[in-house]
Amino acid sequence: MRDDFSNALKFRHACKLFDASQKISNEDILFILEAGRVSPSSFGMEAWKFLVITNEELKAKLQPYCWNQPQISSCSHLVVALAGIESLKPEFGIVKQRFQRREMPQEKLEFYLDLYSNHLAKTLSSDENIYAWSSKQTYIACANMMSAAAFIGIDSCPIEGFEKERVEEVLGLDTKKYQVTMILPFGYRINEQSTQLRLPFEEVFTFIK
Repeated sequence: MRDDFSNALKFRHACKLFDASQKISNEDILFILEAGRVSPSSFGMEAWKFLVITNEELKAKLQPYCWNQPQISSCSHLVVALAGIESLKPEFGIVKQRFQRREMPQEKLEFYLDLYSNHLAKTLSSDENIYAWSSKQTYIACANMMSAAAFIGIDSCPIEGFEKERVEEVLGLDTKKYQVTMILPFGYRINEQSTQLRLPFEEVFTFIK
């Protein structure tokens, strides 16, 4: 089991070109997406949404605003990760709904709502700050989806190189509710994987006893 997971991490790389003739099965893409759905998020808010695009015309429209990267149009499934904005503001009621999923007395619920609002006072002070925080949550889910994909032999490539406002415009997003944080294509590689380069273990980890 450990070797299987380690091998999957070594298999994963930023695939720069996919074989457009190969499509991911419905069973496999649902497996990948589920890894994102069950990912952890701060305060359990799950302030995210993922658009799963297979429409070739829409992918073609997005590509020019993604630095013309070929992954956008050659992939099987294009996942656009959206960071929640409005849903994280207590006044809209969704924060309360998230906490209420766990049964608790009113006193405890109010404690968590106060803790949330006070702890995140600076974060919640602007949409820009909320986006910066919310984006971090989506990255956890995206990483889990990439690992899940690699585990079953499917490639991916996390993309931050895009014109955010233009992509949001093409997708018709209400940016008061959601904003694009990452574009994540999935598919099958057409070229051999490049050598994975990483810093040595000793440079990355420091044990403090």
